[in-house]
Amino acid sequence: MTYTLDAIREIYHLPITTLIFKAQQVHQKFQDPSGVQLCTLKSIKTGACPEDCKYCPQSAHHNTGLEQEALLDTETILKDAVQAQAGGATRFCMGAAWRRVPHGEQFDSLLKTVSAVSDLGLEVCCTLGSLDQDQADSLKKAGCDVYNHNLDTSREYYDQIITTRSFDERLDNLAKVRSAGMEVCSGGIIGMGESVEDRLKMIHELANLDPYPDSVPINALIACKGTPLEDRKFVDSFEFIRIIATARIAMPKAMVRLSAGRTEMNDELQALCYLAGANSIFLGDKLLTTENPDRDNDFSLLEKLGLKSLDPDDARSIHARAEAEESVSAM
Repeated sequence: MTYTLDAIREIYHLPITTLIFKAQQVHQKFQDPSGVQLCTLKSIKTGACPEDCKYCPQSAHHNTGLEQEALLDTETILKDAVQAQAGGATRFCMGAAWRRVPHGEQFDSLLKTVSAVSDLGLEVCCTLGSLDQDQADSLKKAGCDVYNHNLDTSREYYDQIITTRSFDERLDNLAKVRSAGMEVCSGGIIGMGESVEDRLKMIHELANLDPYPDSVPINALIACKGTPLEDRKFVDSFEFIRIIATARIAMPKAMVRLSAGRTEMNDELQALCYLAGANSIFLGDKLLTTENPDRDNDFSLLEKLGLKSLDPDDARSIHARAEAEESVSAM
């Protein structure tokens, strides 16, 4: 099903009780309403990124005091993956601060790492910047299940946040990921000074990809010191919930990831996000370089809410069921 921008607007502006009710109807139909996919995101090459993303402390354009680190070796990353798995994660995501994935020795090391993490039985996700098609194919062959490349915001607001990579380059990268047979993970960041209309245009763009992303991370901006957005106030809670619910309704079979910003959210707000359709979080003390809630707190909240960890096989069966449901609905 495709959505017009007017339809997305209409969904978003419903009375919040109706909006959450409709999001729950979709969530109950297409997903396991008690399941939450638990992931861990690890920075495997930190800092000195040539991109000028205004929100990012890893950009070489900003003076954030972040210490640059070279690409980590396979053995070091594998230890973190084992620890993440022991801590309850079923998906291990690796992020590198590159504009474009390099060829040669570094890429060969990365492929070795992907294969080693995959052999643990973890789902593997990478977010590494722009890919050539042969690199995307090689990542898939090595065992990379998912590739993340966020749109970040609307096409119209994009150049207010990033000038070193175009919006269409991001869409082209997602097409390469799909062509290689990997799942697409793509979402955005809320609270960068964009309007509600920009947020809805971003959801509209994602929902009308063919097919729409398998994973949709919704991040609340963490205003990092030294970045151009360091003075931004944290996004309004109810506006954030509305975006979660709108994403859930527009992309029913996607995993909607409650991503960055959870350190600024109390348990009640996070619970409302789950109620609005979020069904994935990141475990661990860091999201690349920014703070993340304590793992014990996450499990305590999930237990209070009666929610459970969703293992990869459960997630795959849900996707298969969701596709069947969508096919029937479209007839």
